[in-house]
Amino acid sequence: MSRVKPTQAVLALLCVMYFITYIDRVNIGTAASDIQKELGLSNTQLGFVFSAFAYPYLVFQIFGGWVGDRFGPRVTLFWCGIIWAAATILTGFVGGLTSLVLARFMLGFGEGATFPTATRAMQYWTPAAKRGFAQGLTHAFARLGNAITPPMIALLIAFFTWRGSFVVTGLVSLAWVLVWVVYFRNEPRDHPSISPEELAALPVRKAGEAVTTPWRPLFKRMWPVTFTYFCYGWCLWLYLNWLPSFFKNNYHLEIGKSAIFASGVFFAGVVGDTLGGILSDGILVRTGSVRFARLSVTIFGFIGAFLSILPILFTHDMTTVAICLSSGFFCAELCIGPMWSVPMDIAPKYSGMAAGFMNTGSAFAAIVSPLVAGYLIDLTGNWYLPFLLSMLLMLLGAVSAFLMHPERPFETE
Repeated sequence: MSRVKPTQAVLALLCVMYFITYIDRVNIGTAASDIQKELGLSNTQLGFVFSAFAYPYLVFQIFGGWVGDRFGPRVTLFWCGIIWAAATILTGFVGGLTSLVLARFMLGFGEGATFPTATRAMQYWTPAAKRGFAQGLTHAFARLGNAITPPMIALLIAFFTWRGSFVVTGLVSLAWVLVWVVYFRNEPRDHPSISPEELAALPVRKAGEAVTTPWRPLFKRMWPVTFTYFCYGWCLWLYLNWLPSFFKNNYHLEIGKSAIFASGVFFAGVVGDTLGGILSDGILVRTGSVRFARLSVTIFGFIGAFLSILPILFTHDMTTVAICLSSGFFCAELCIGPMWSVPMDIAPKYSGMAAGFMNTGSAFAAIVSPLVAGYLIDLTGNWYLPFLLSMLLMLLGAVSAFLMHPERPFETE
């Protein structure tokens, strides 16, 4: 039996991290009904609880990316993991709205630097021709976390109550932290099991290379990417936070059945994430055009998501709506592989910061999208209006994608 290569093991560890972090950030969506009932929260207050995660998550995108570039992924993800695991466990002990908001705030603080720092790790440990695949695969595991979370949390709630479900998932996060800090090395050449063949396939870097911080020039290059990702993030966070409640309240389903419907939608995202990265890398190999490889898949995904969700405005059949939402999520997730490759294409030396700039768009959407959705639902009682707004953002994202230029390396400017 052939051994597992360190590059494969590192990618696997990052996949598990994406999987766990999404469980810890979206488990509240499944437990929301029980939490809302016990703590006496309105939909607007619940929307505020959802968005509380995103305030520190937004702040720590760029700063966390800088920390990952400055101190390396090993120690950065270790401390991030300690914080988000503790926040998840503490959520099981909250006594009201204030403590629940603080626990979610702490979770956002812990997870804020994770994805930009993971991008820095992939920059070191992934061949350039496989960036789309690596980003697509890790985010596919994030969506797998989305898909598994509703039925898994529903089952944990049945056995341990909603409070116990947070304690269990937080302990799993702590286990990942220990494995990560023991196995991972910032520099592939420092790993005891790395082979010369693997090193030769990885990007060439100078040992001890200093990292400066060109904040303003990098922002000028990344703002179109940030805005495009905001459009995607608006749709994503609507799905993550409100989908279980959408099926439960709009179709009067019990929590177990609503979790199953939400899970089916999220599984479509798993396929979309993986396929988007593979398609983007395949187009890059065939055409040699970085711009075409990234933009073609991204724009197709945005337009496909818009067309997929459109029919739910004209039908209320639960099966049809579930299929449309699944197709919309699949198309939206096609964007992930190429979009997360763009920071690595534009600024390899500053990939952590560049990814932080980009993910700031999604983090800001995570604040605004749940609040707007909760307000619209309370105001009108219509659960379809938030999805109508997401459709408009999908069209805007398709247009703004043309402003991105991953074919122009930042370091040469």
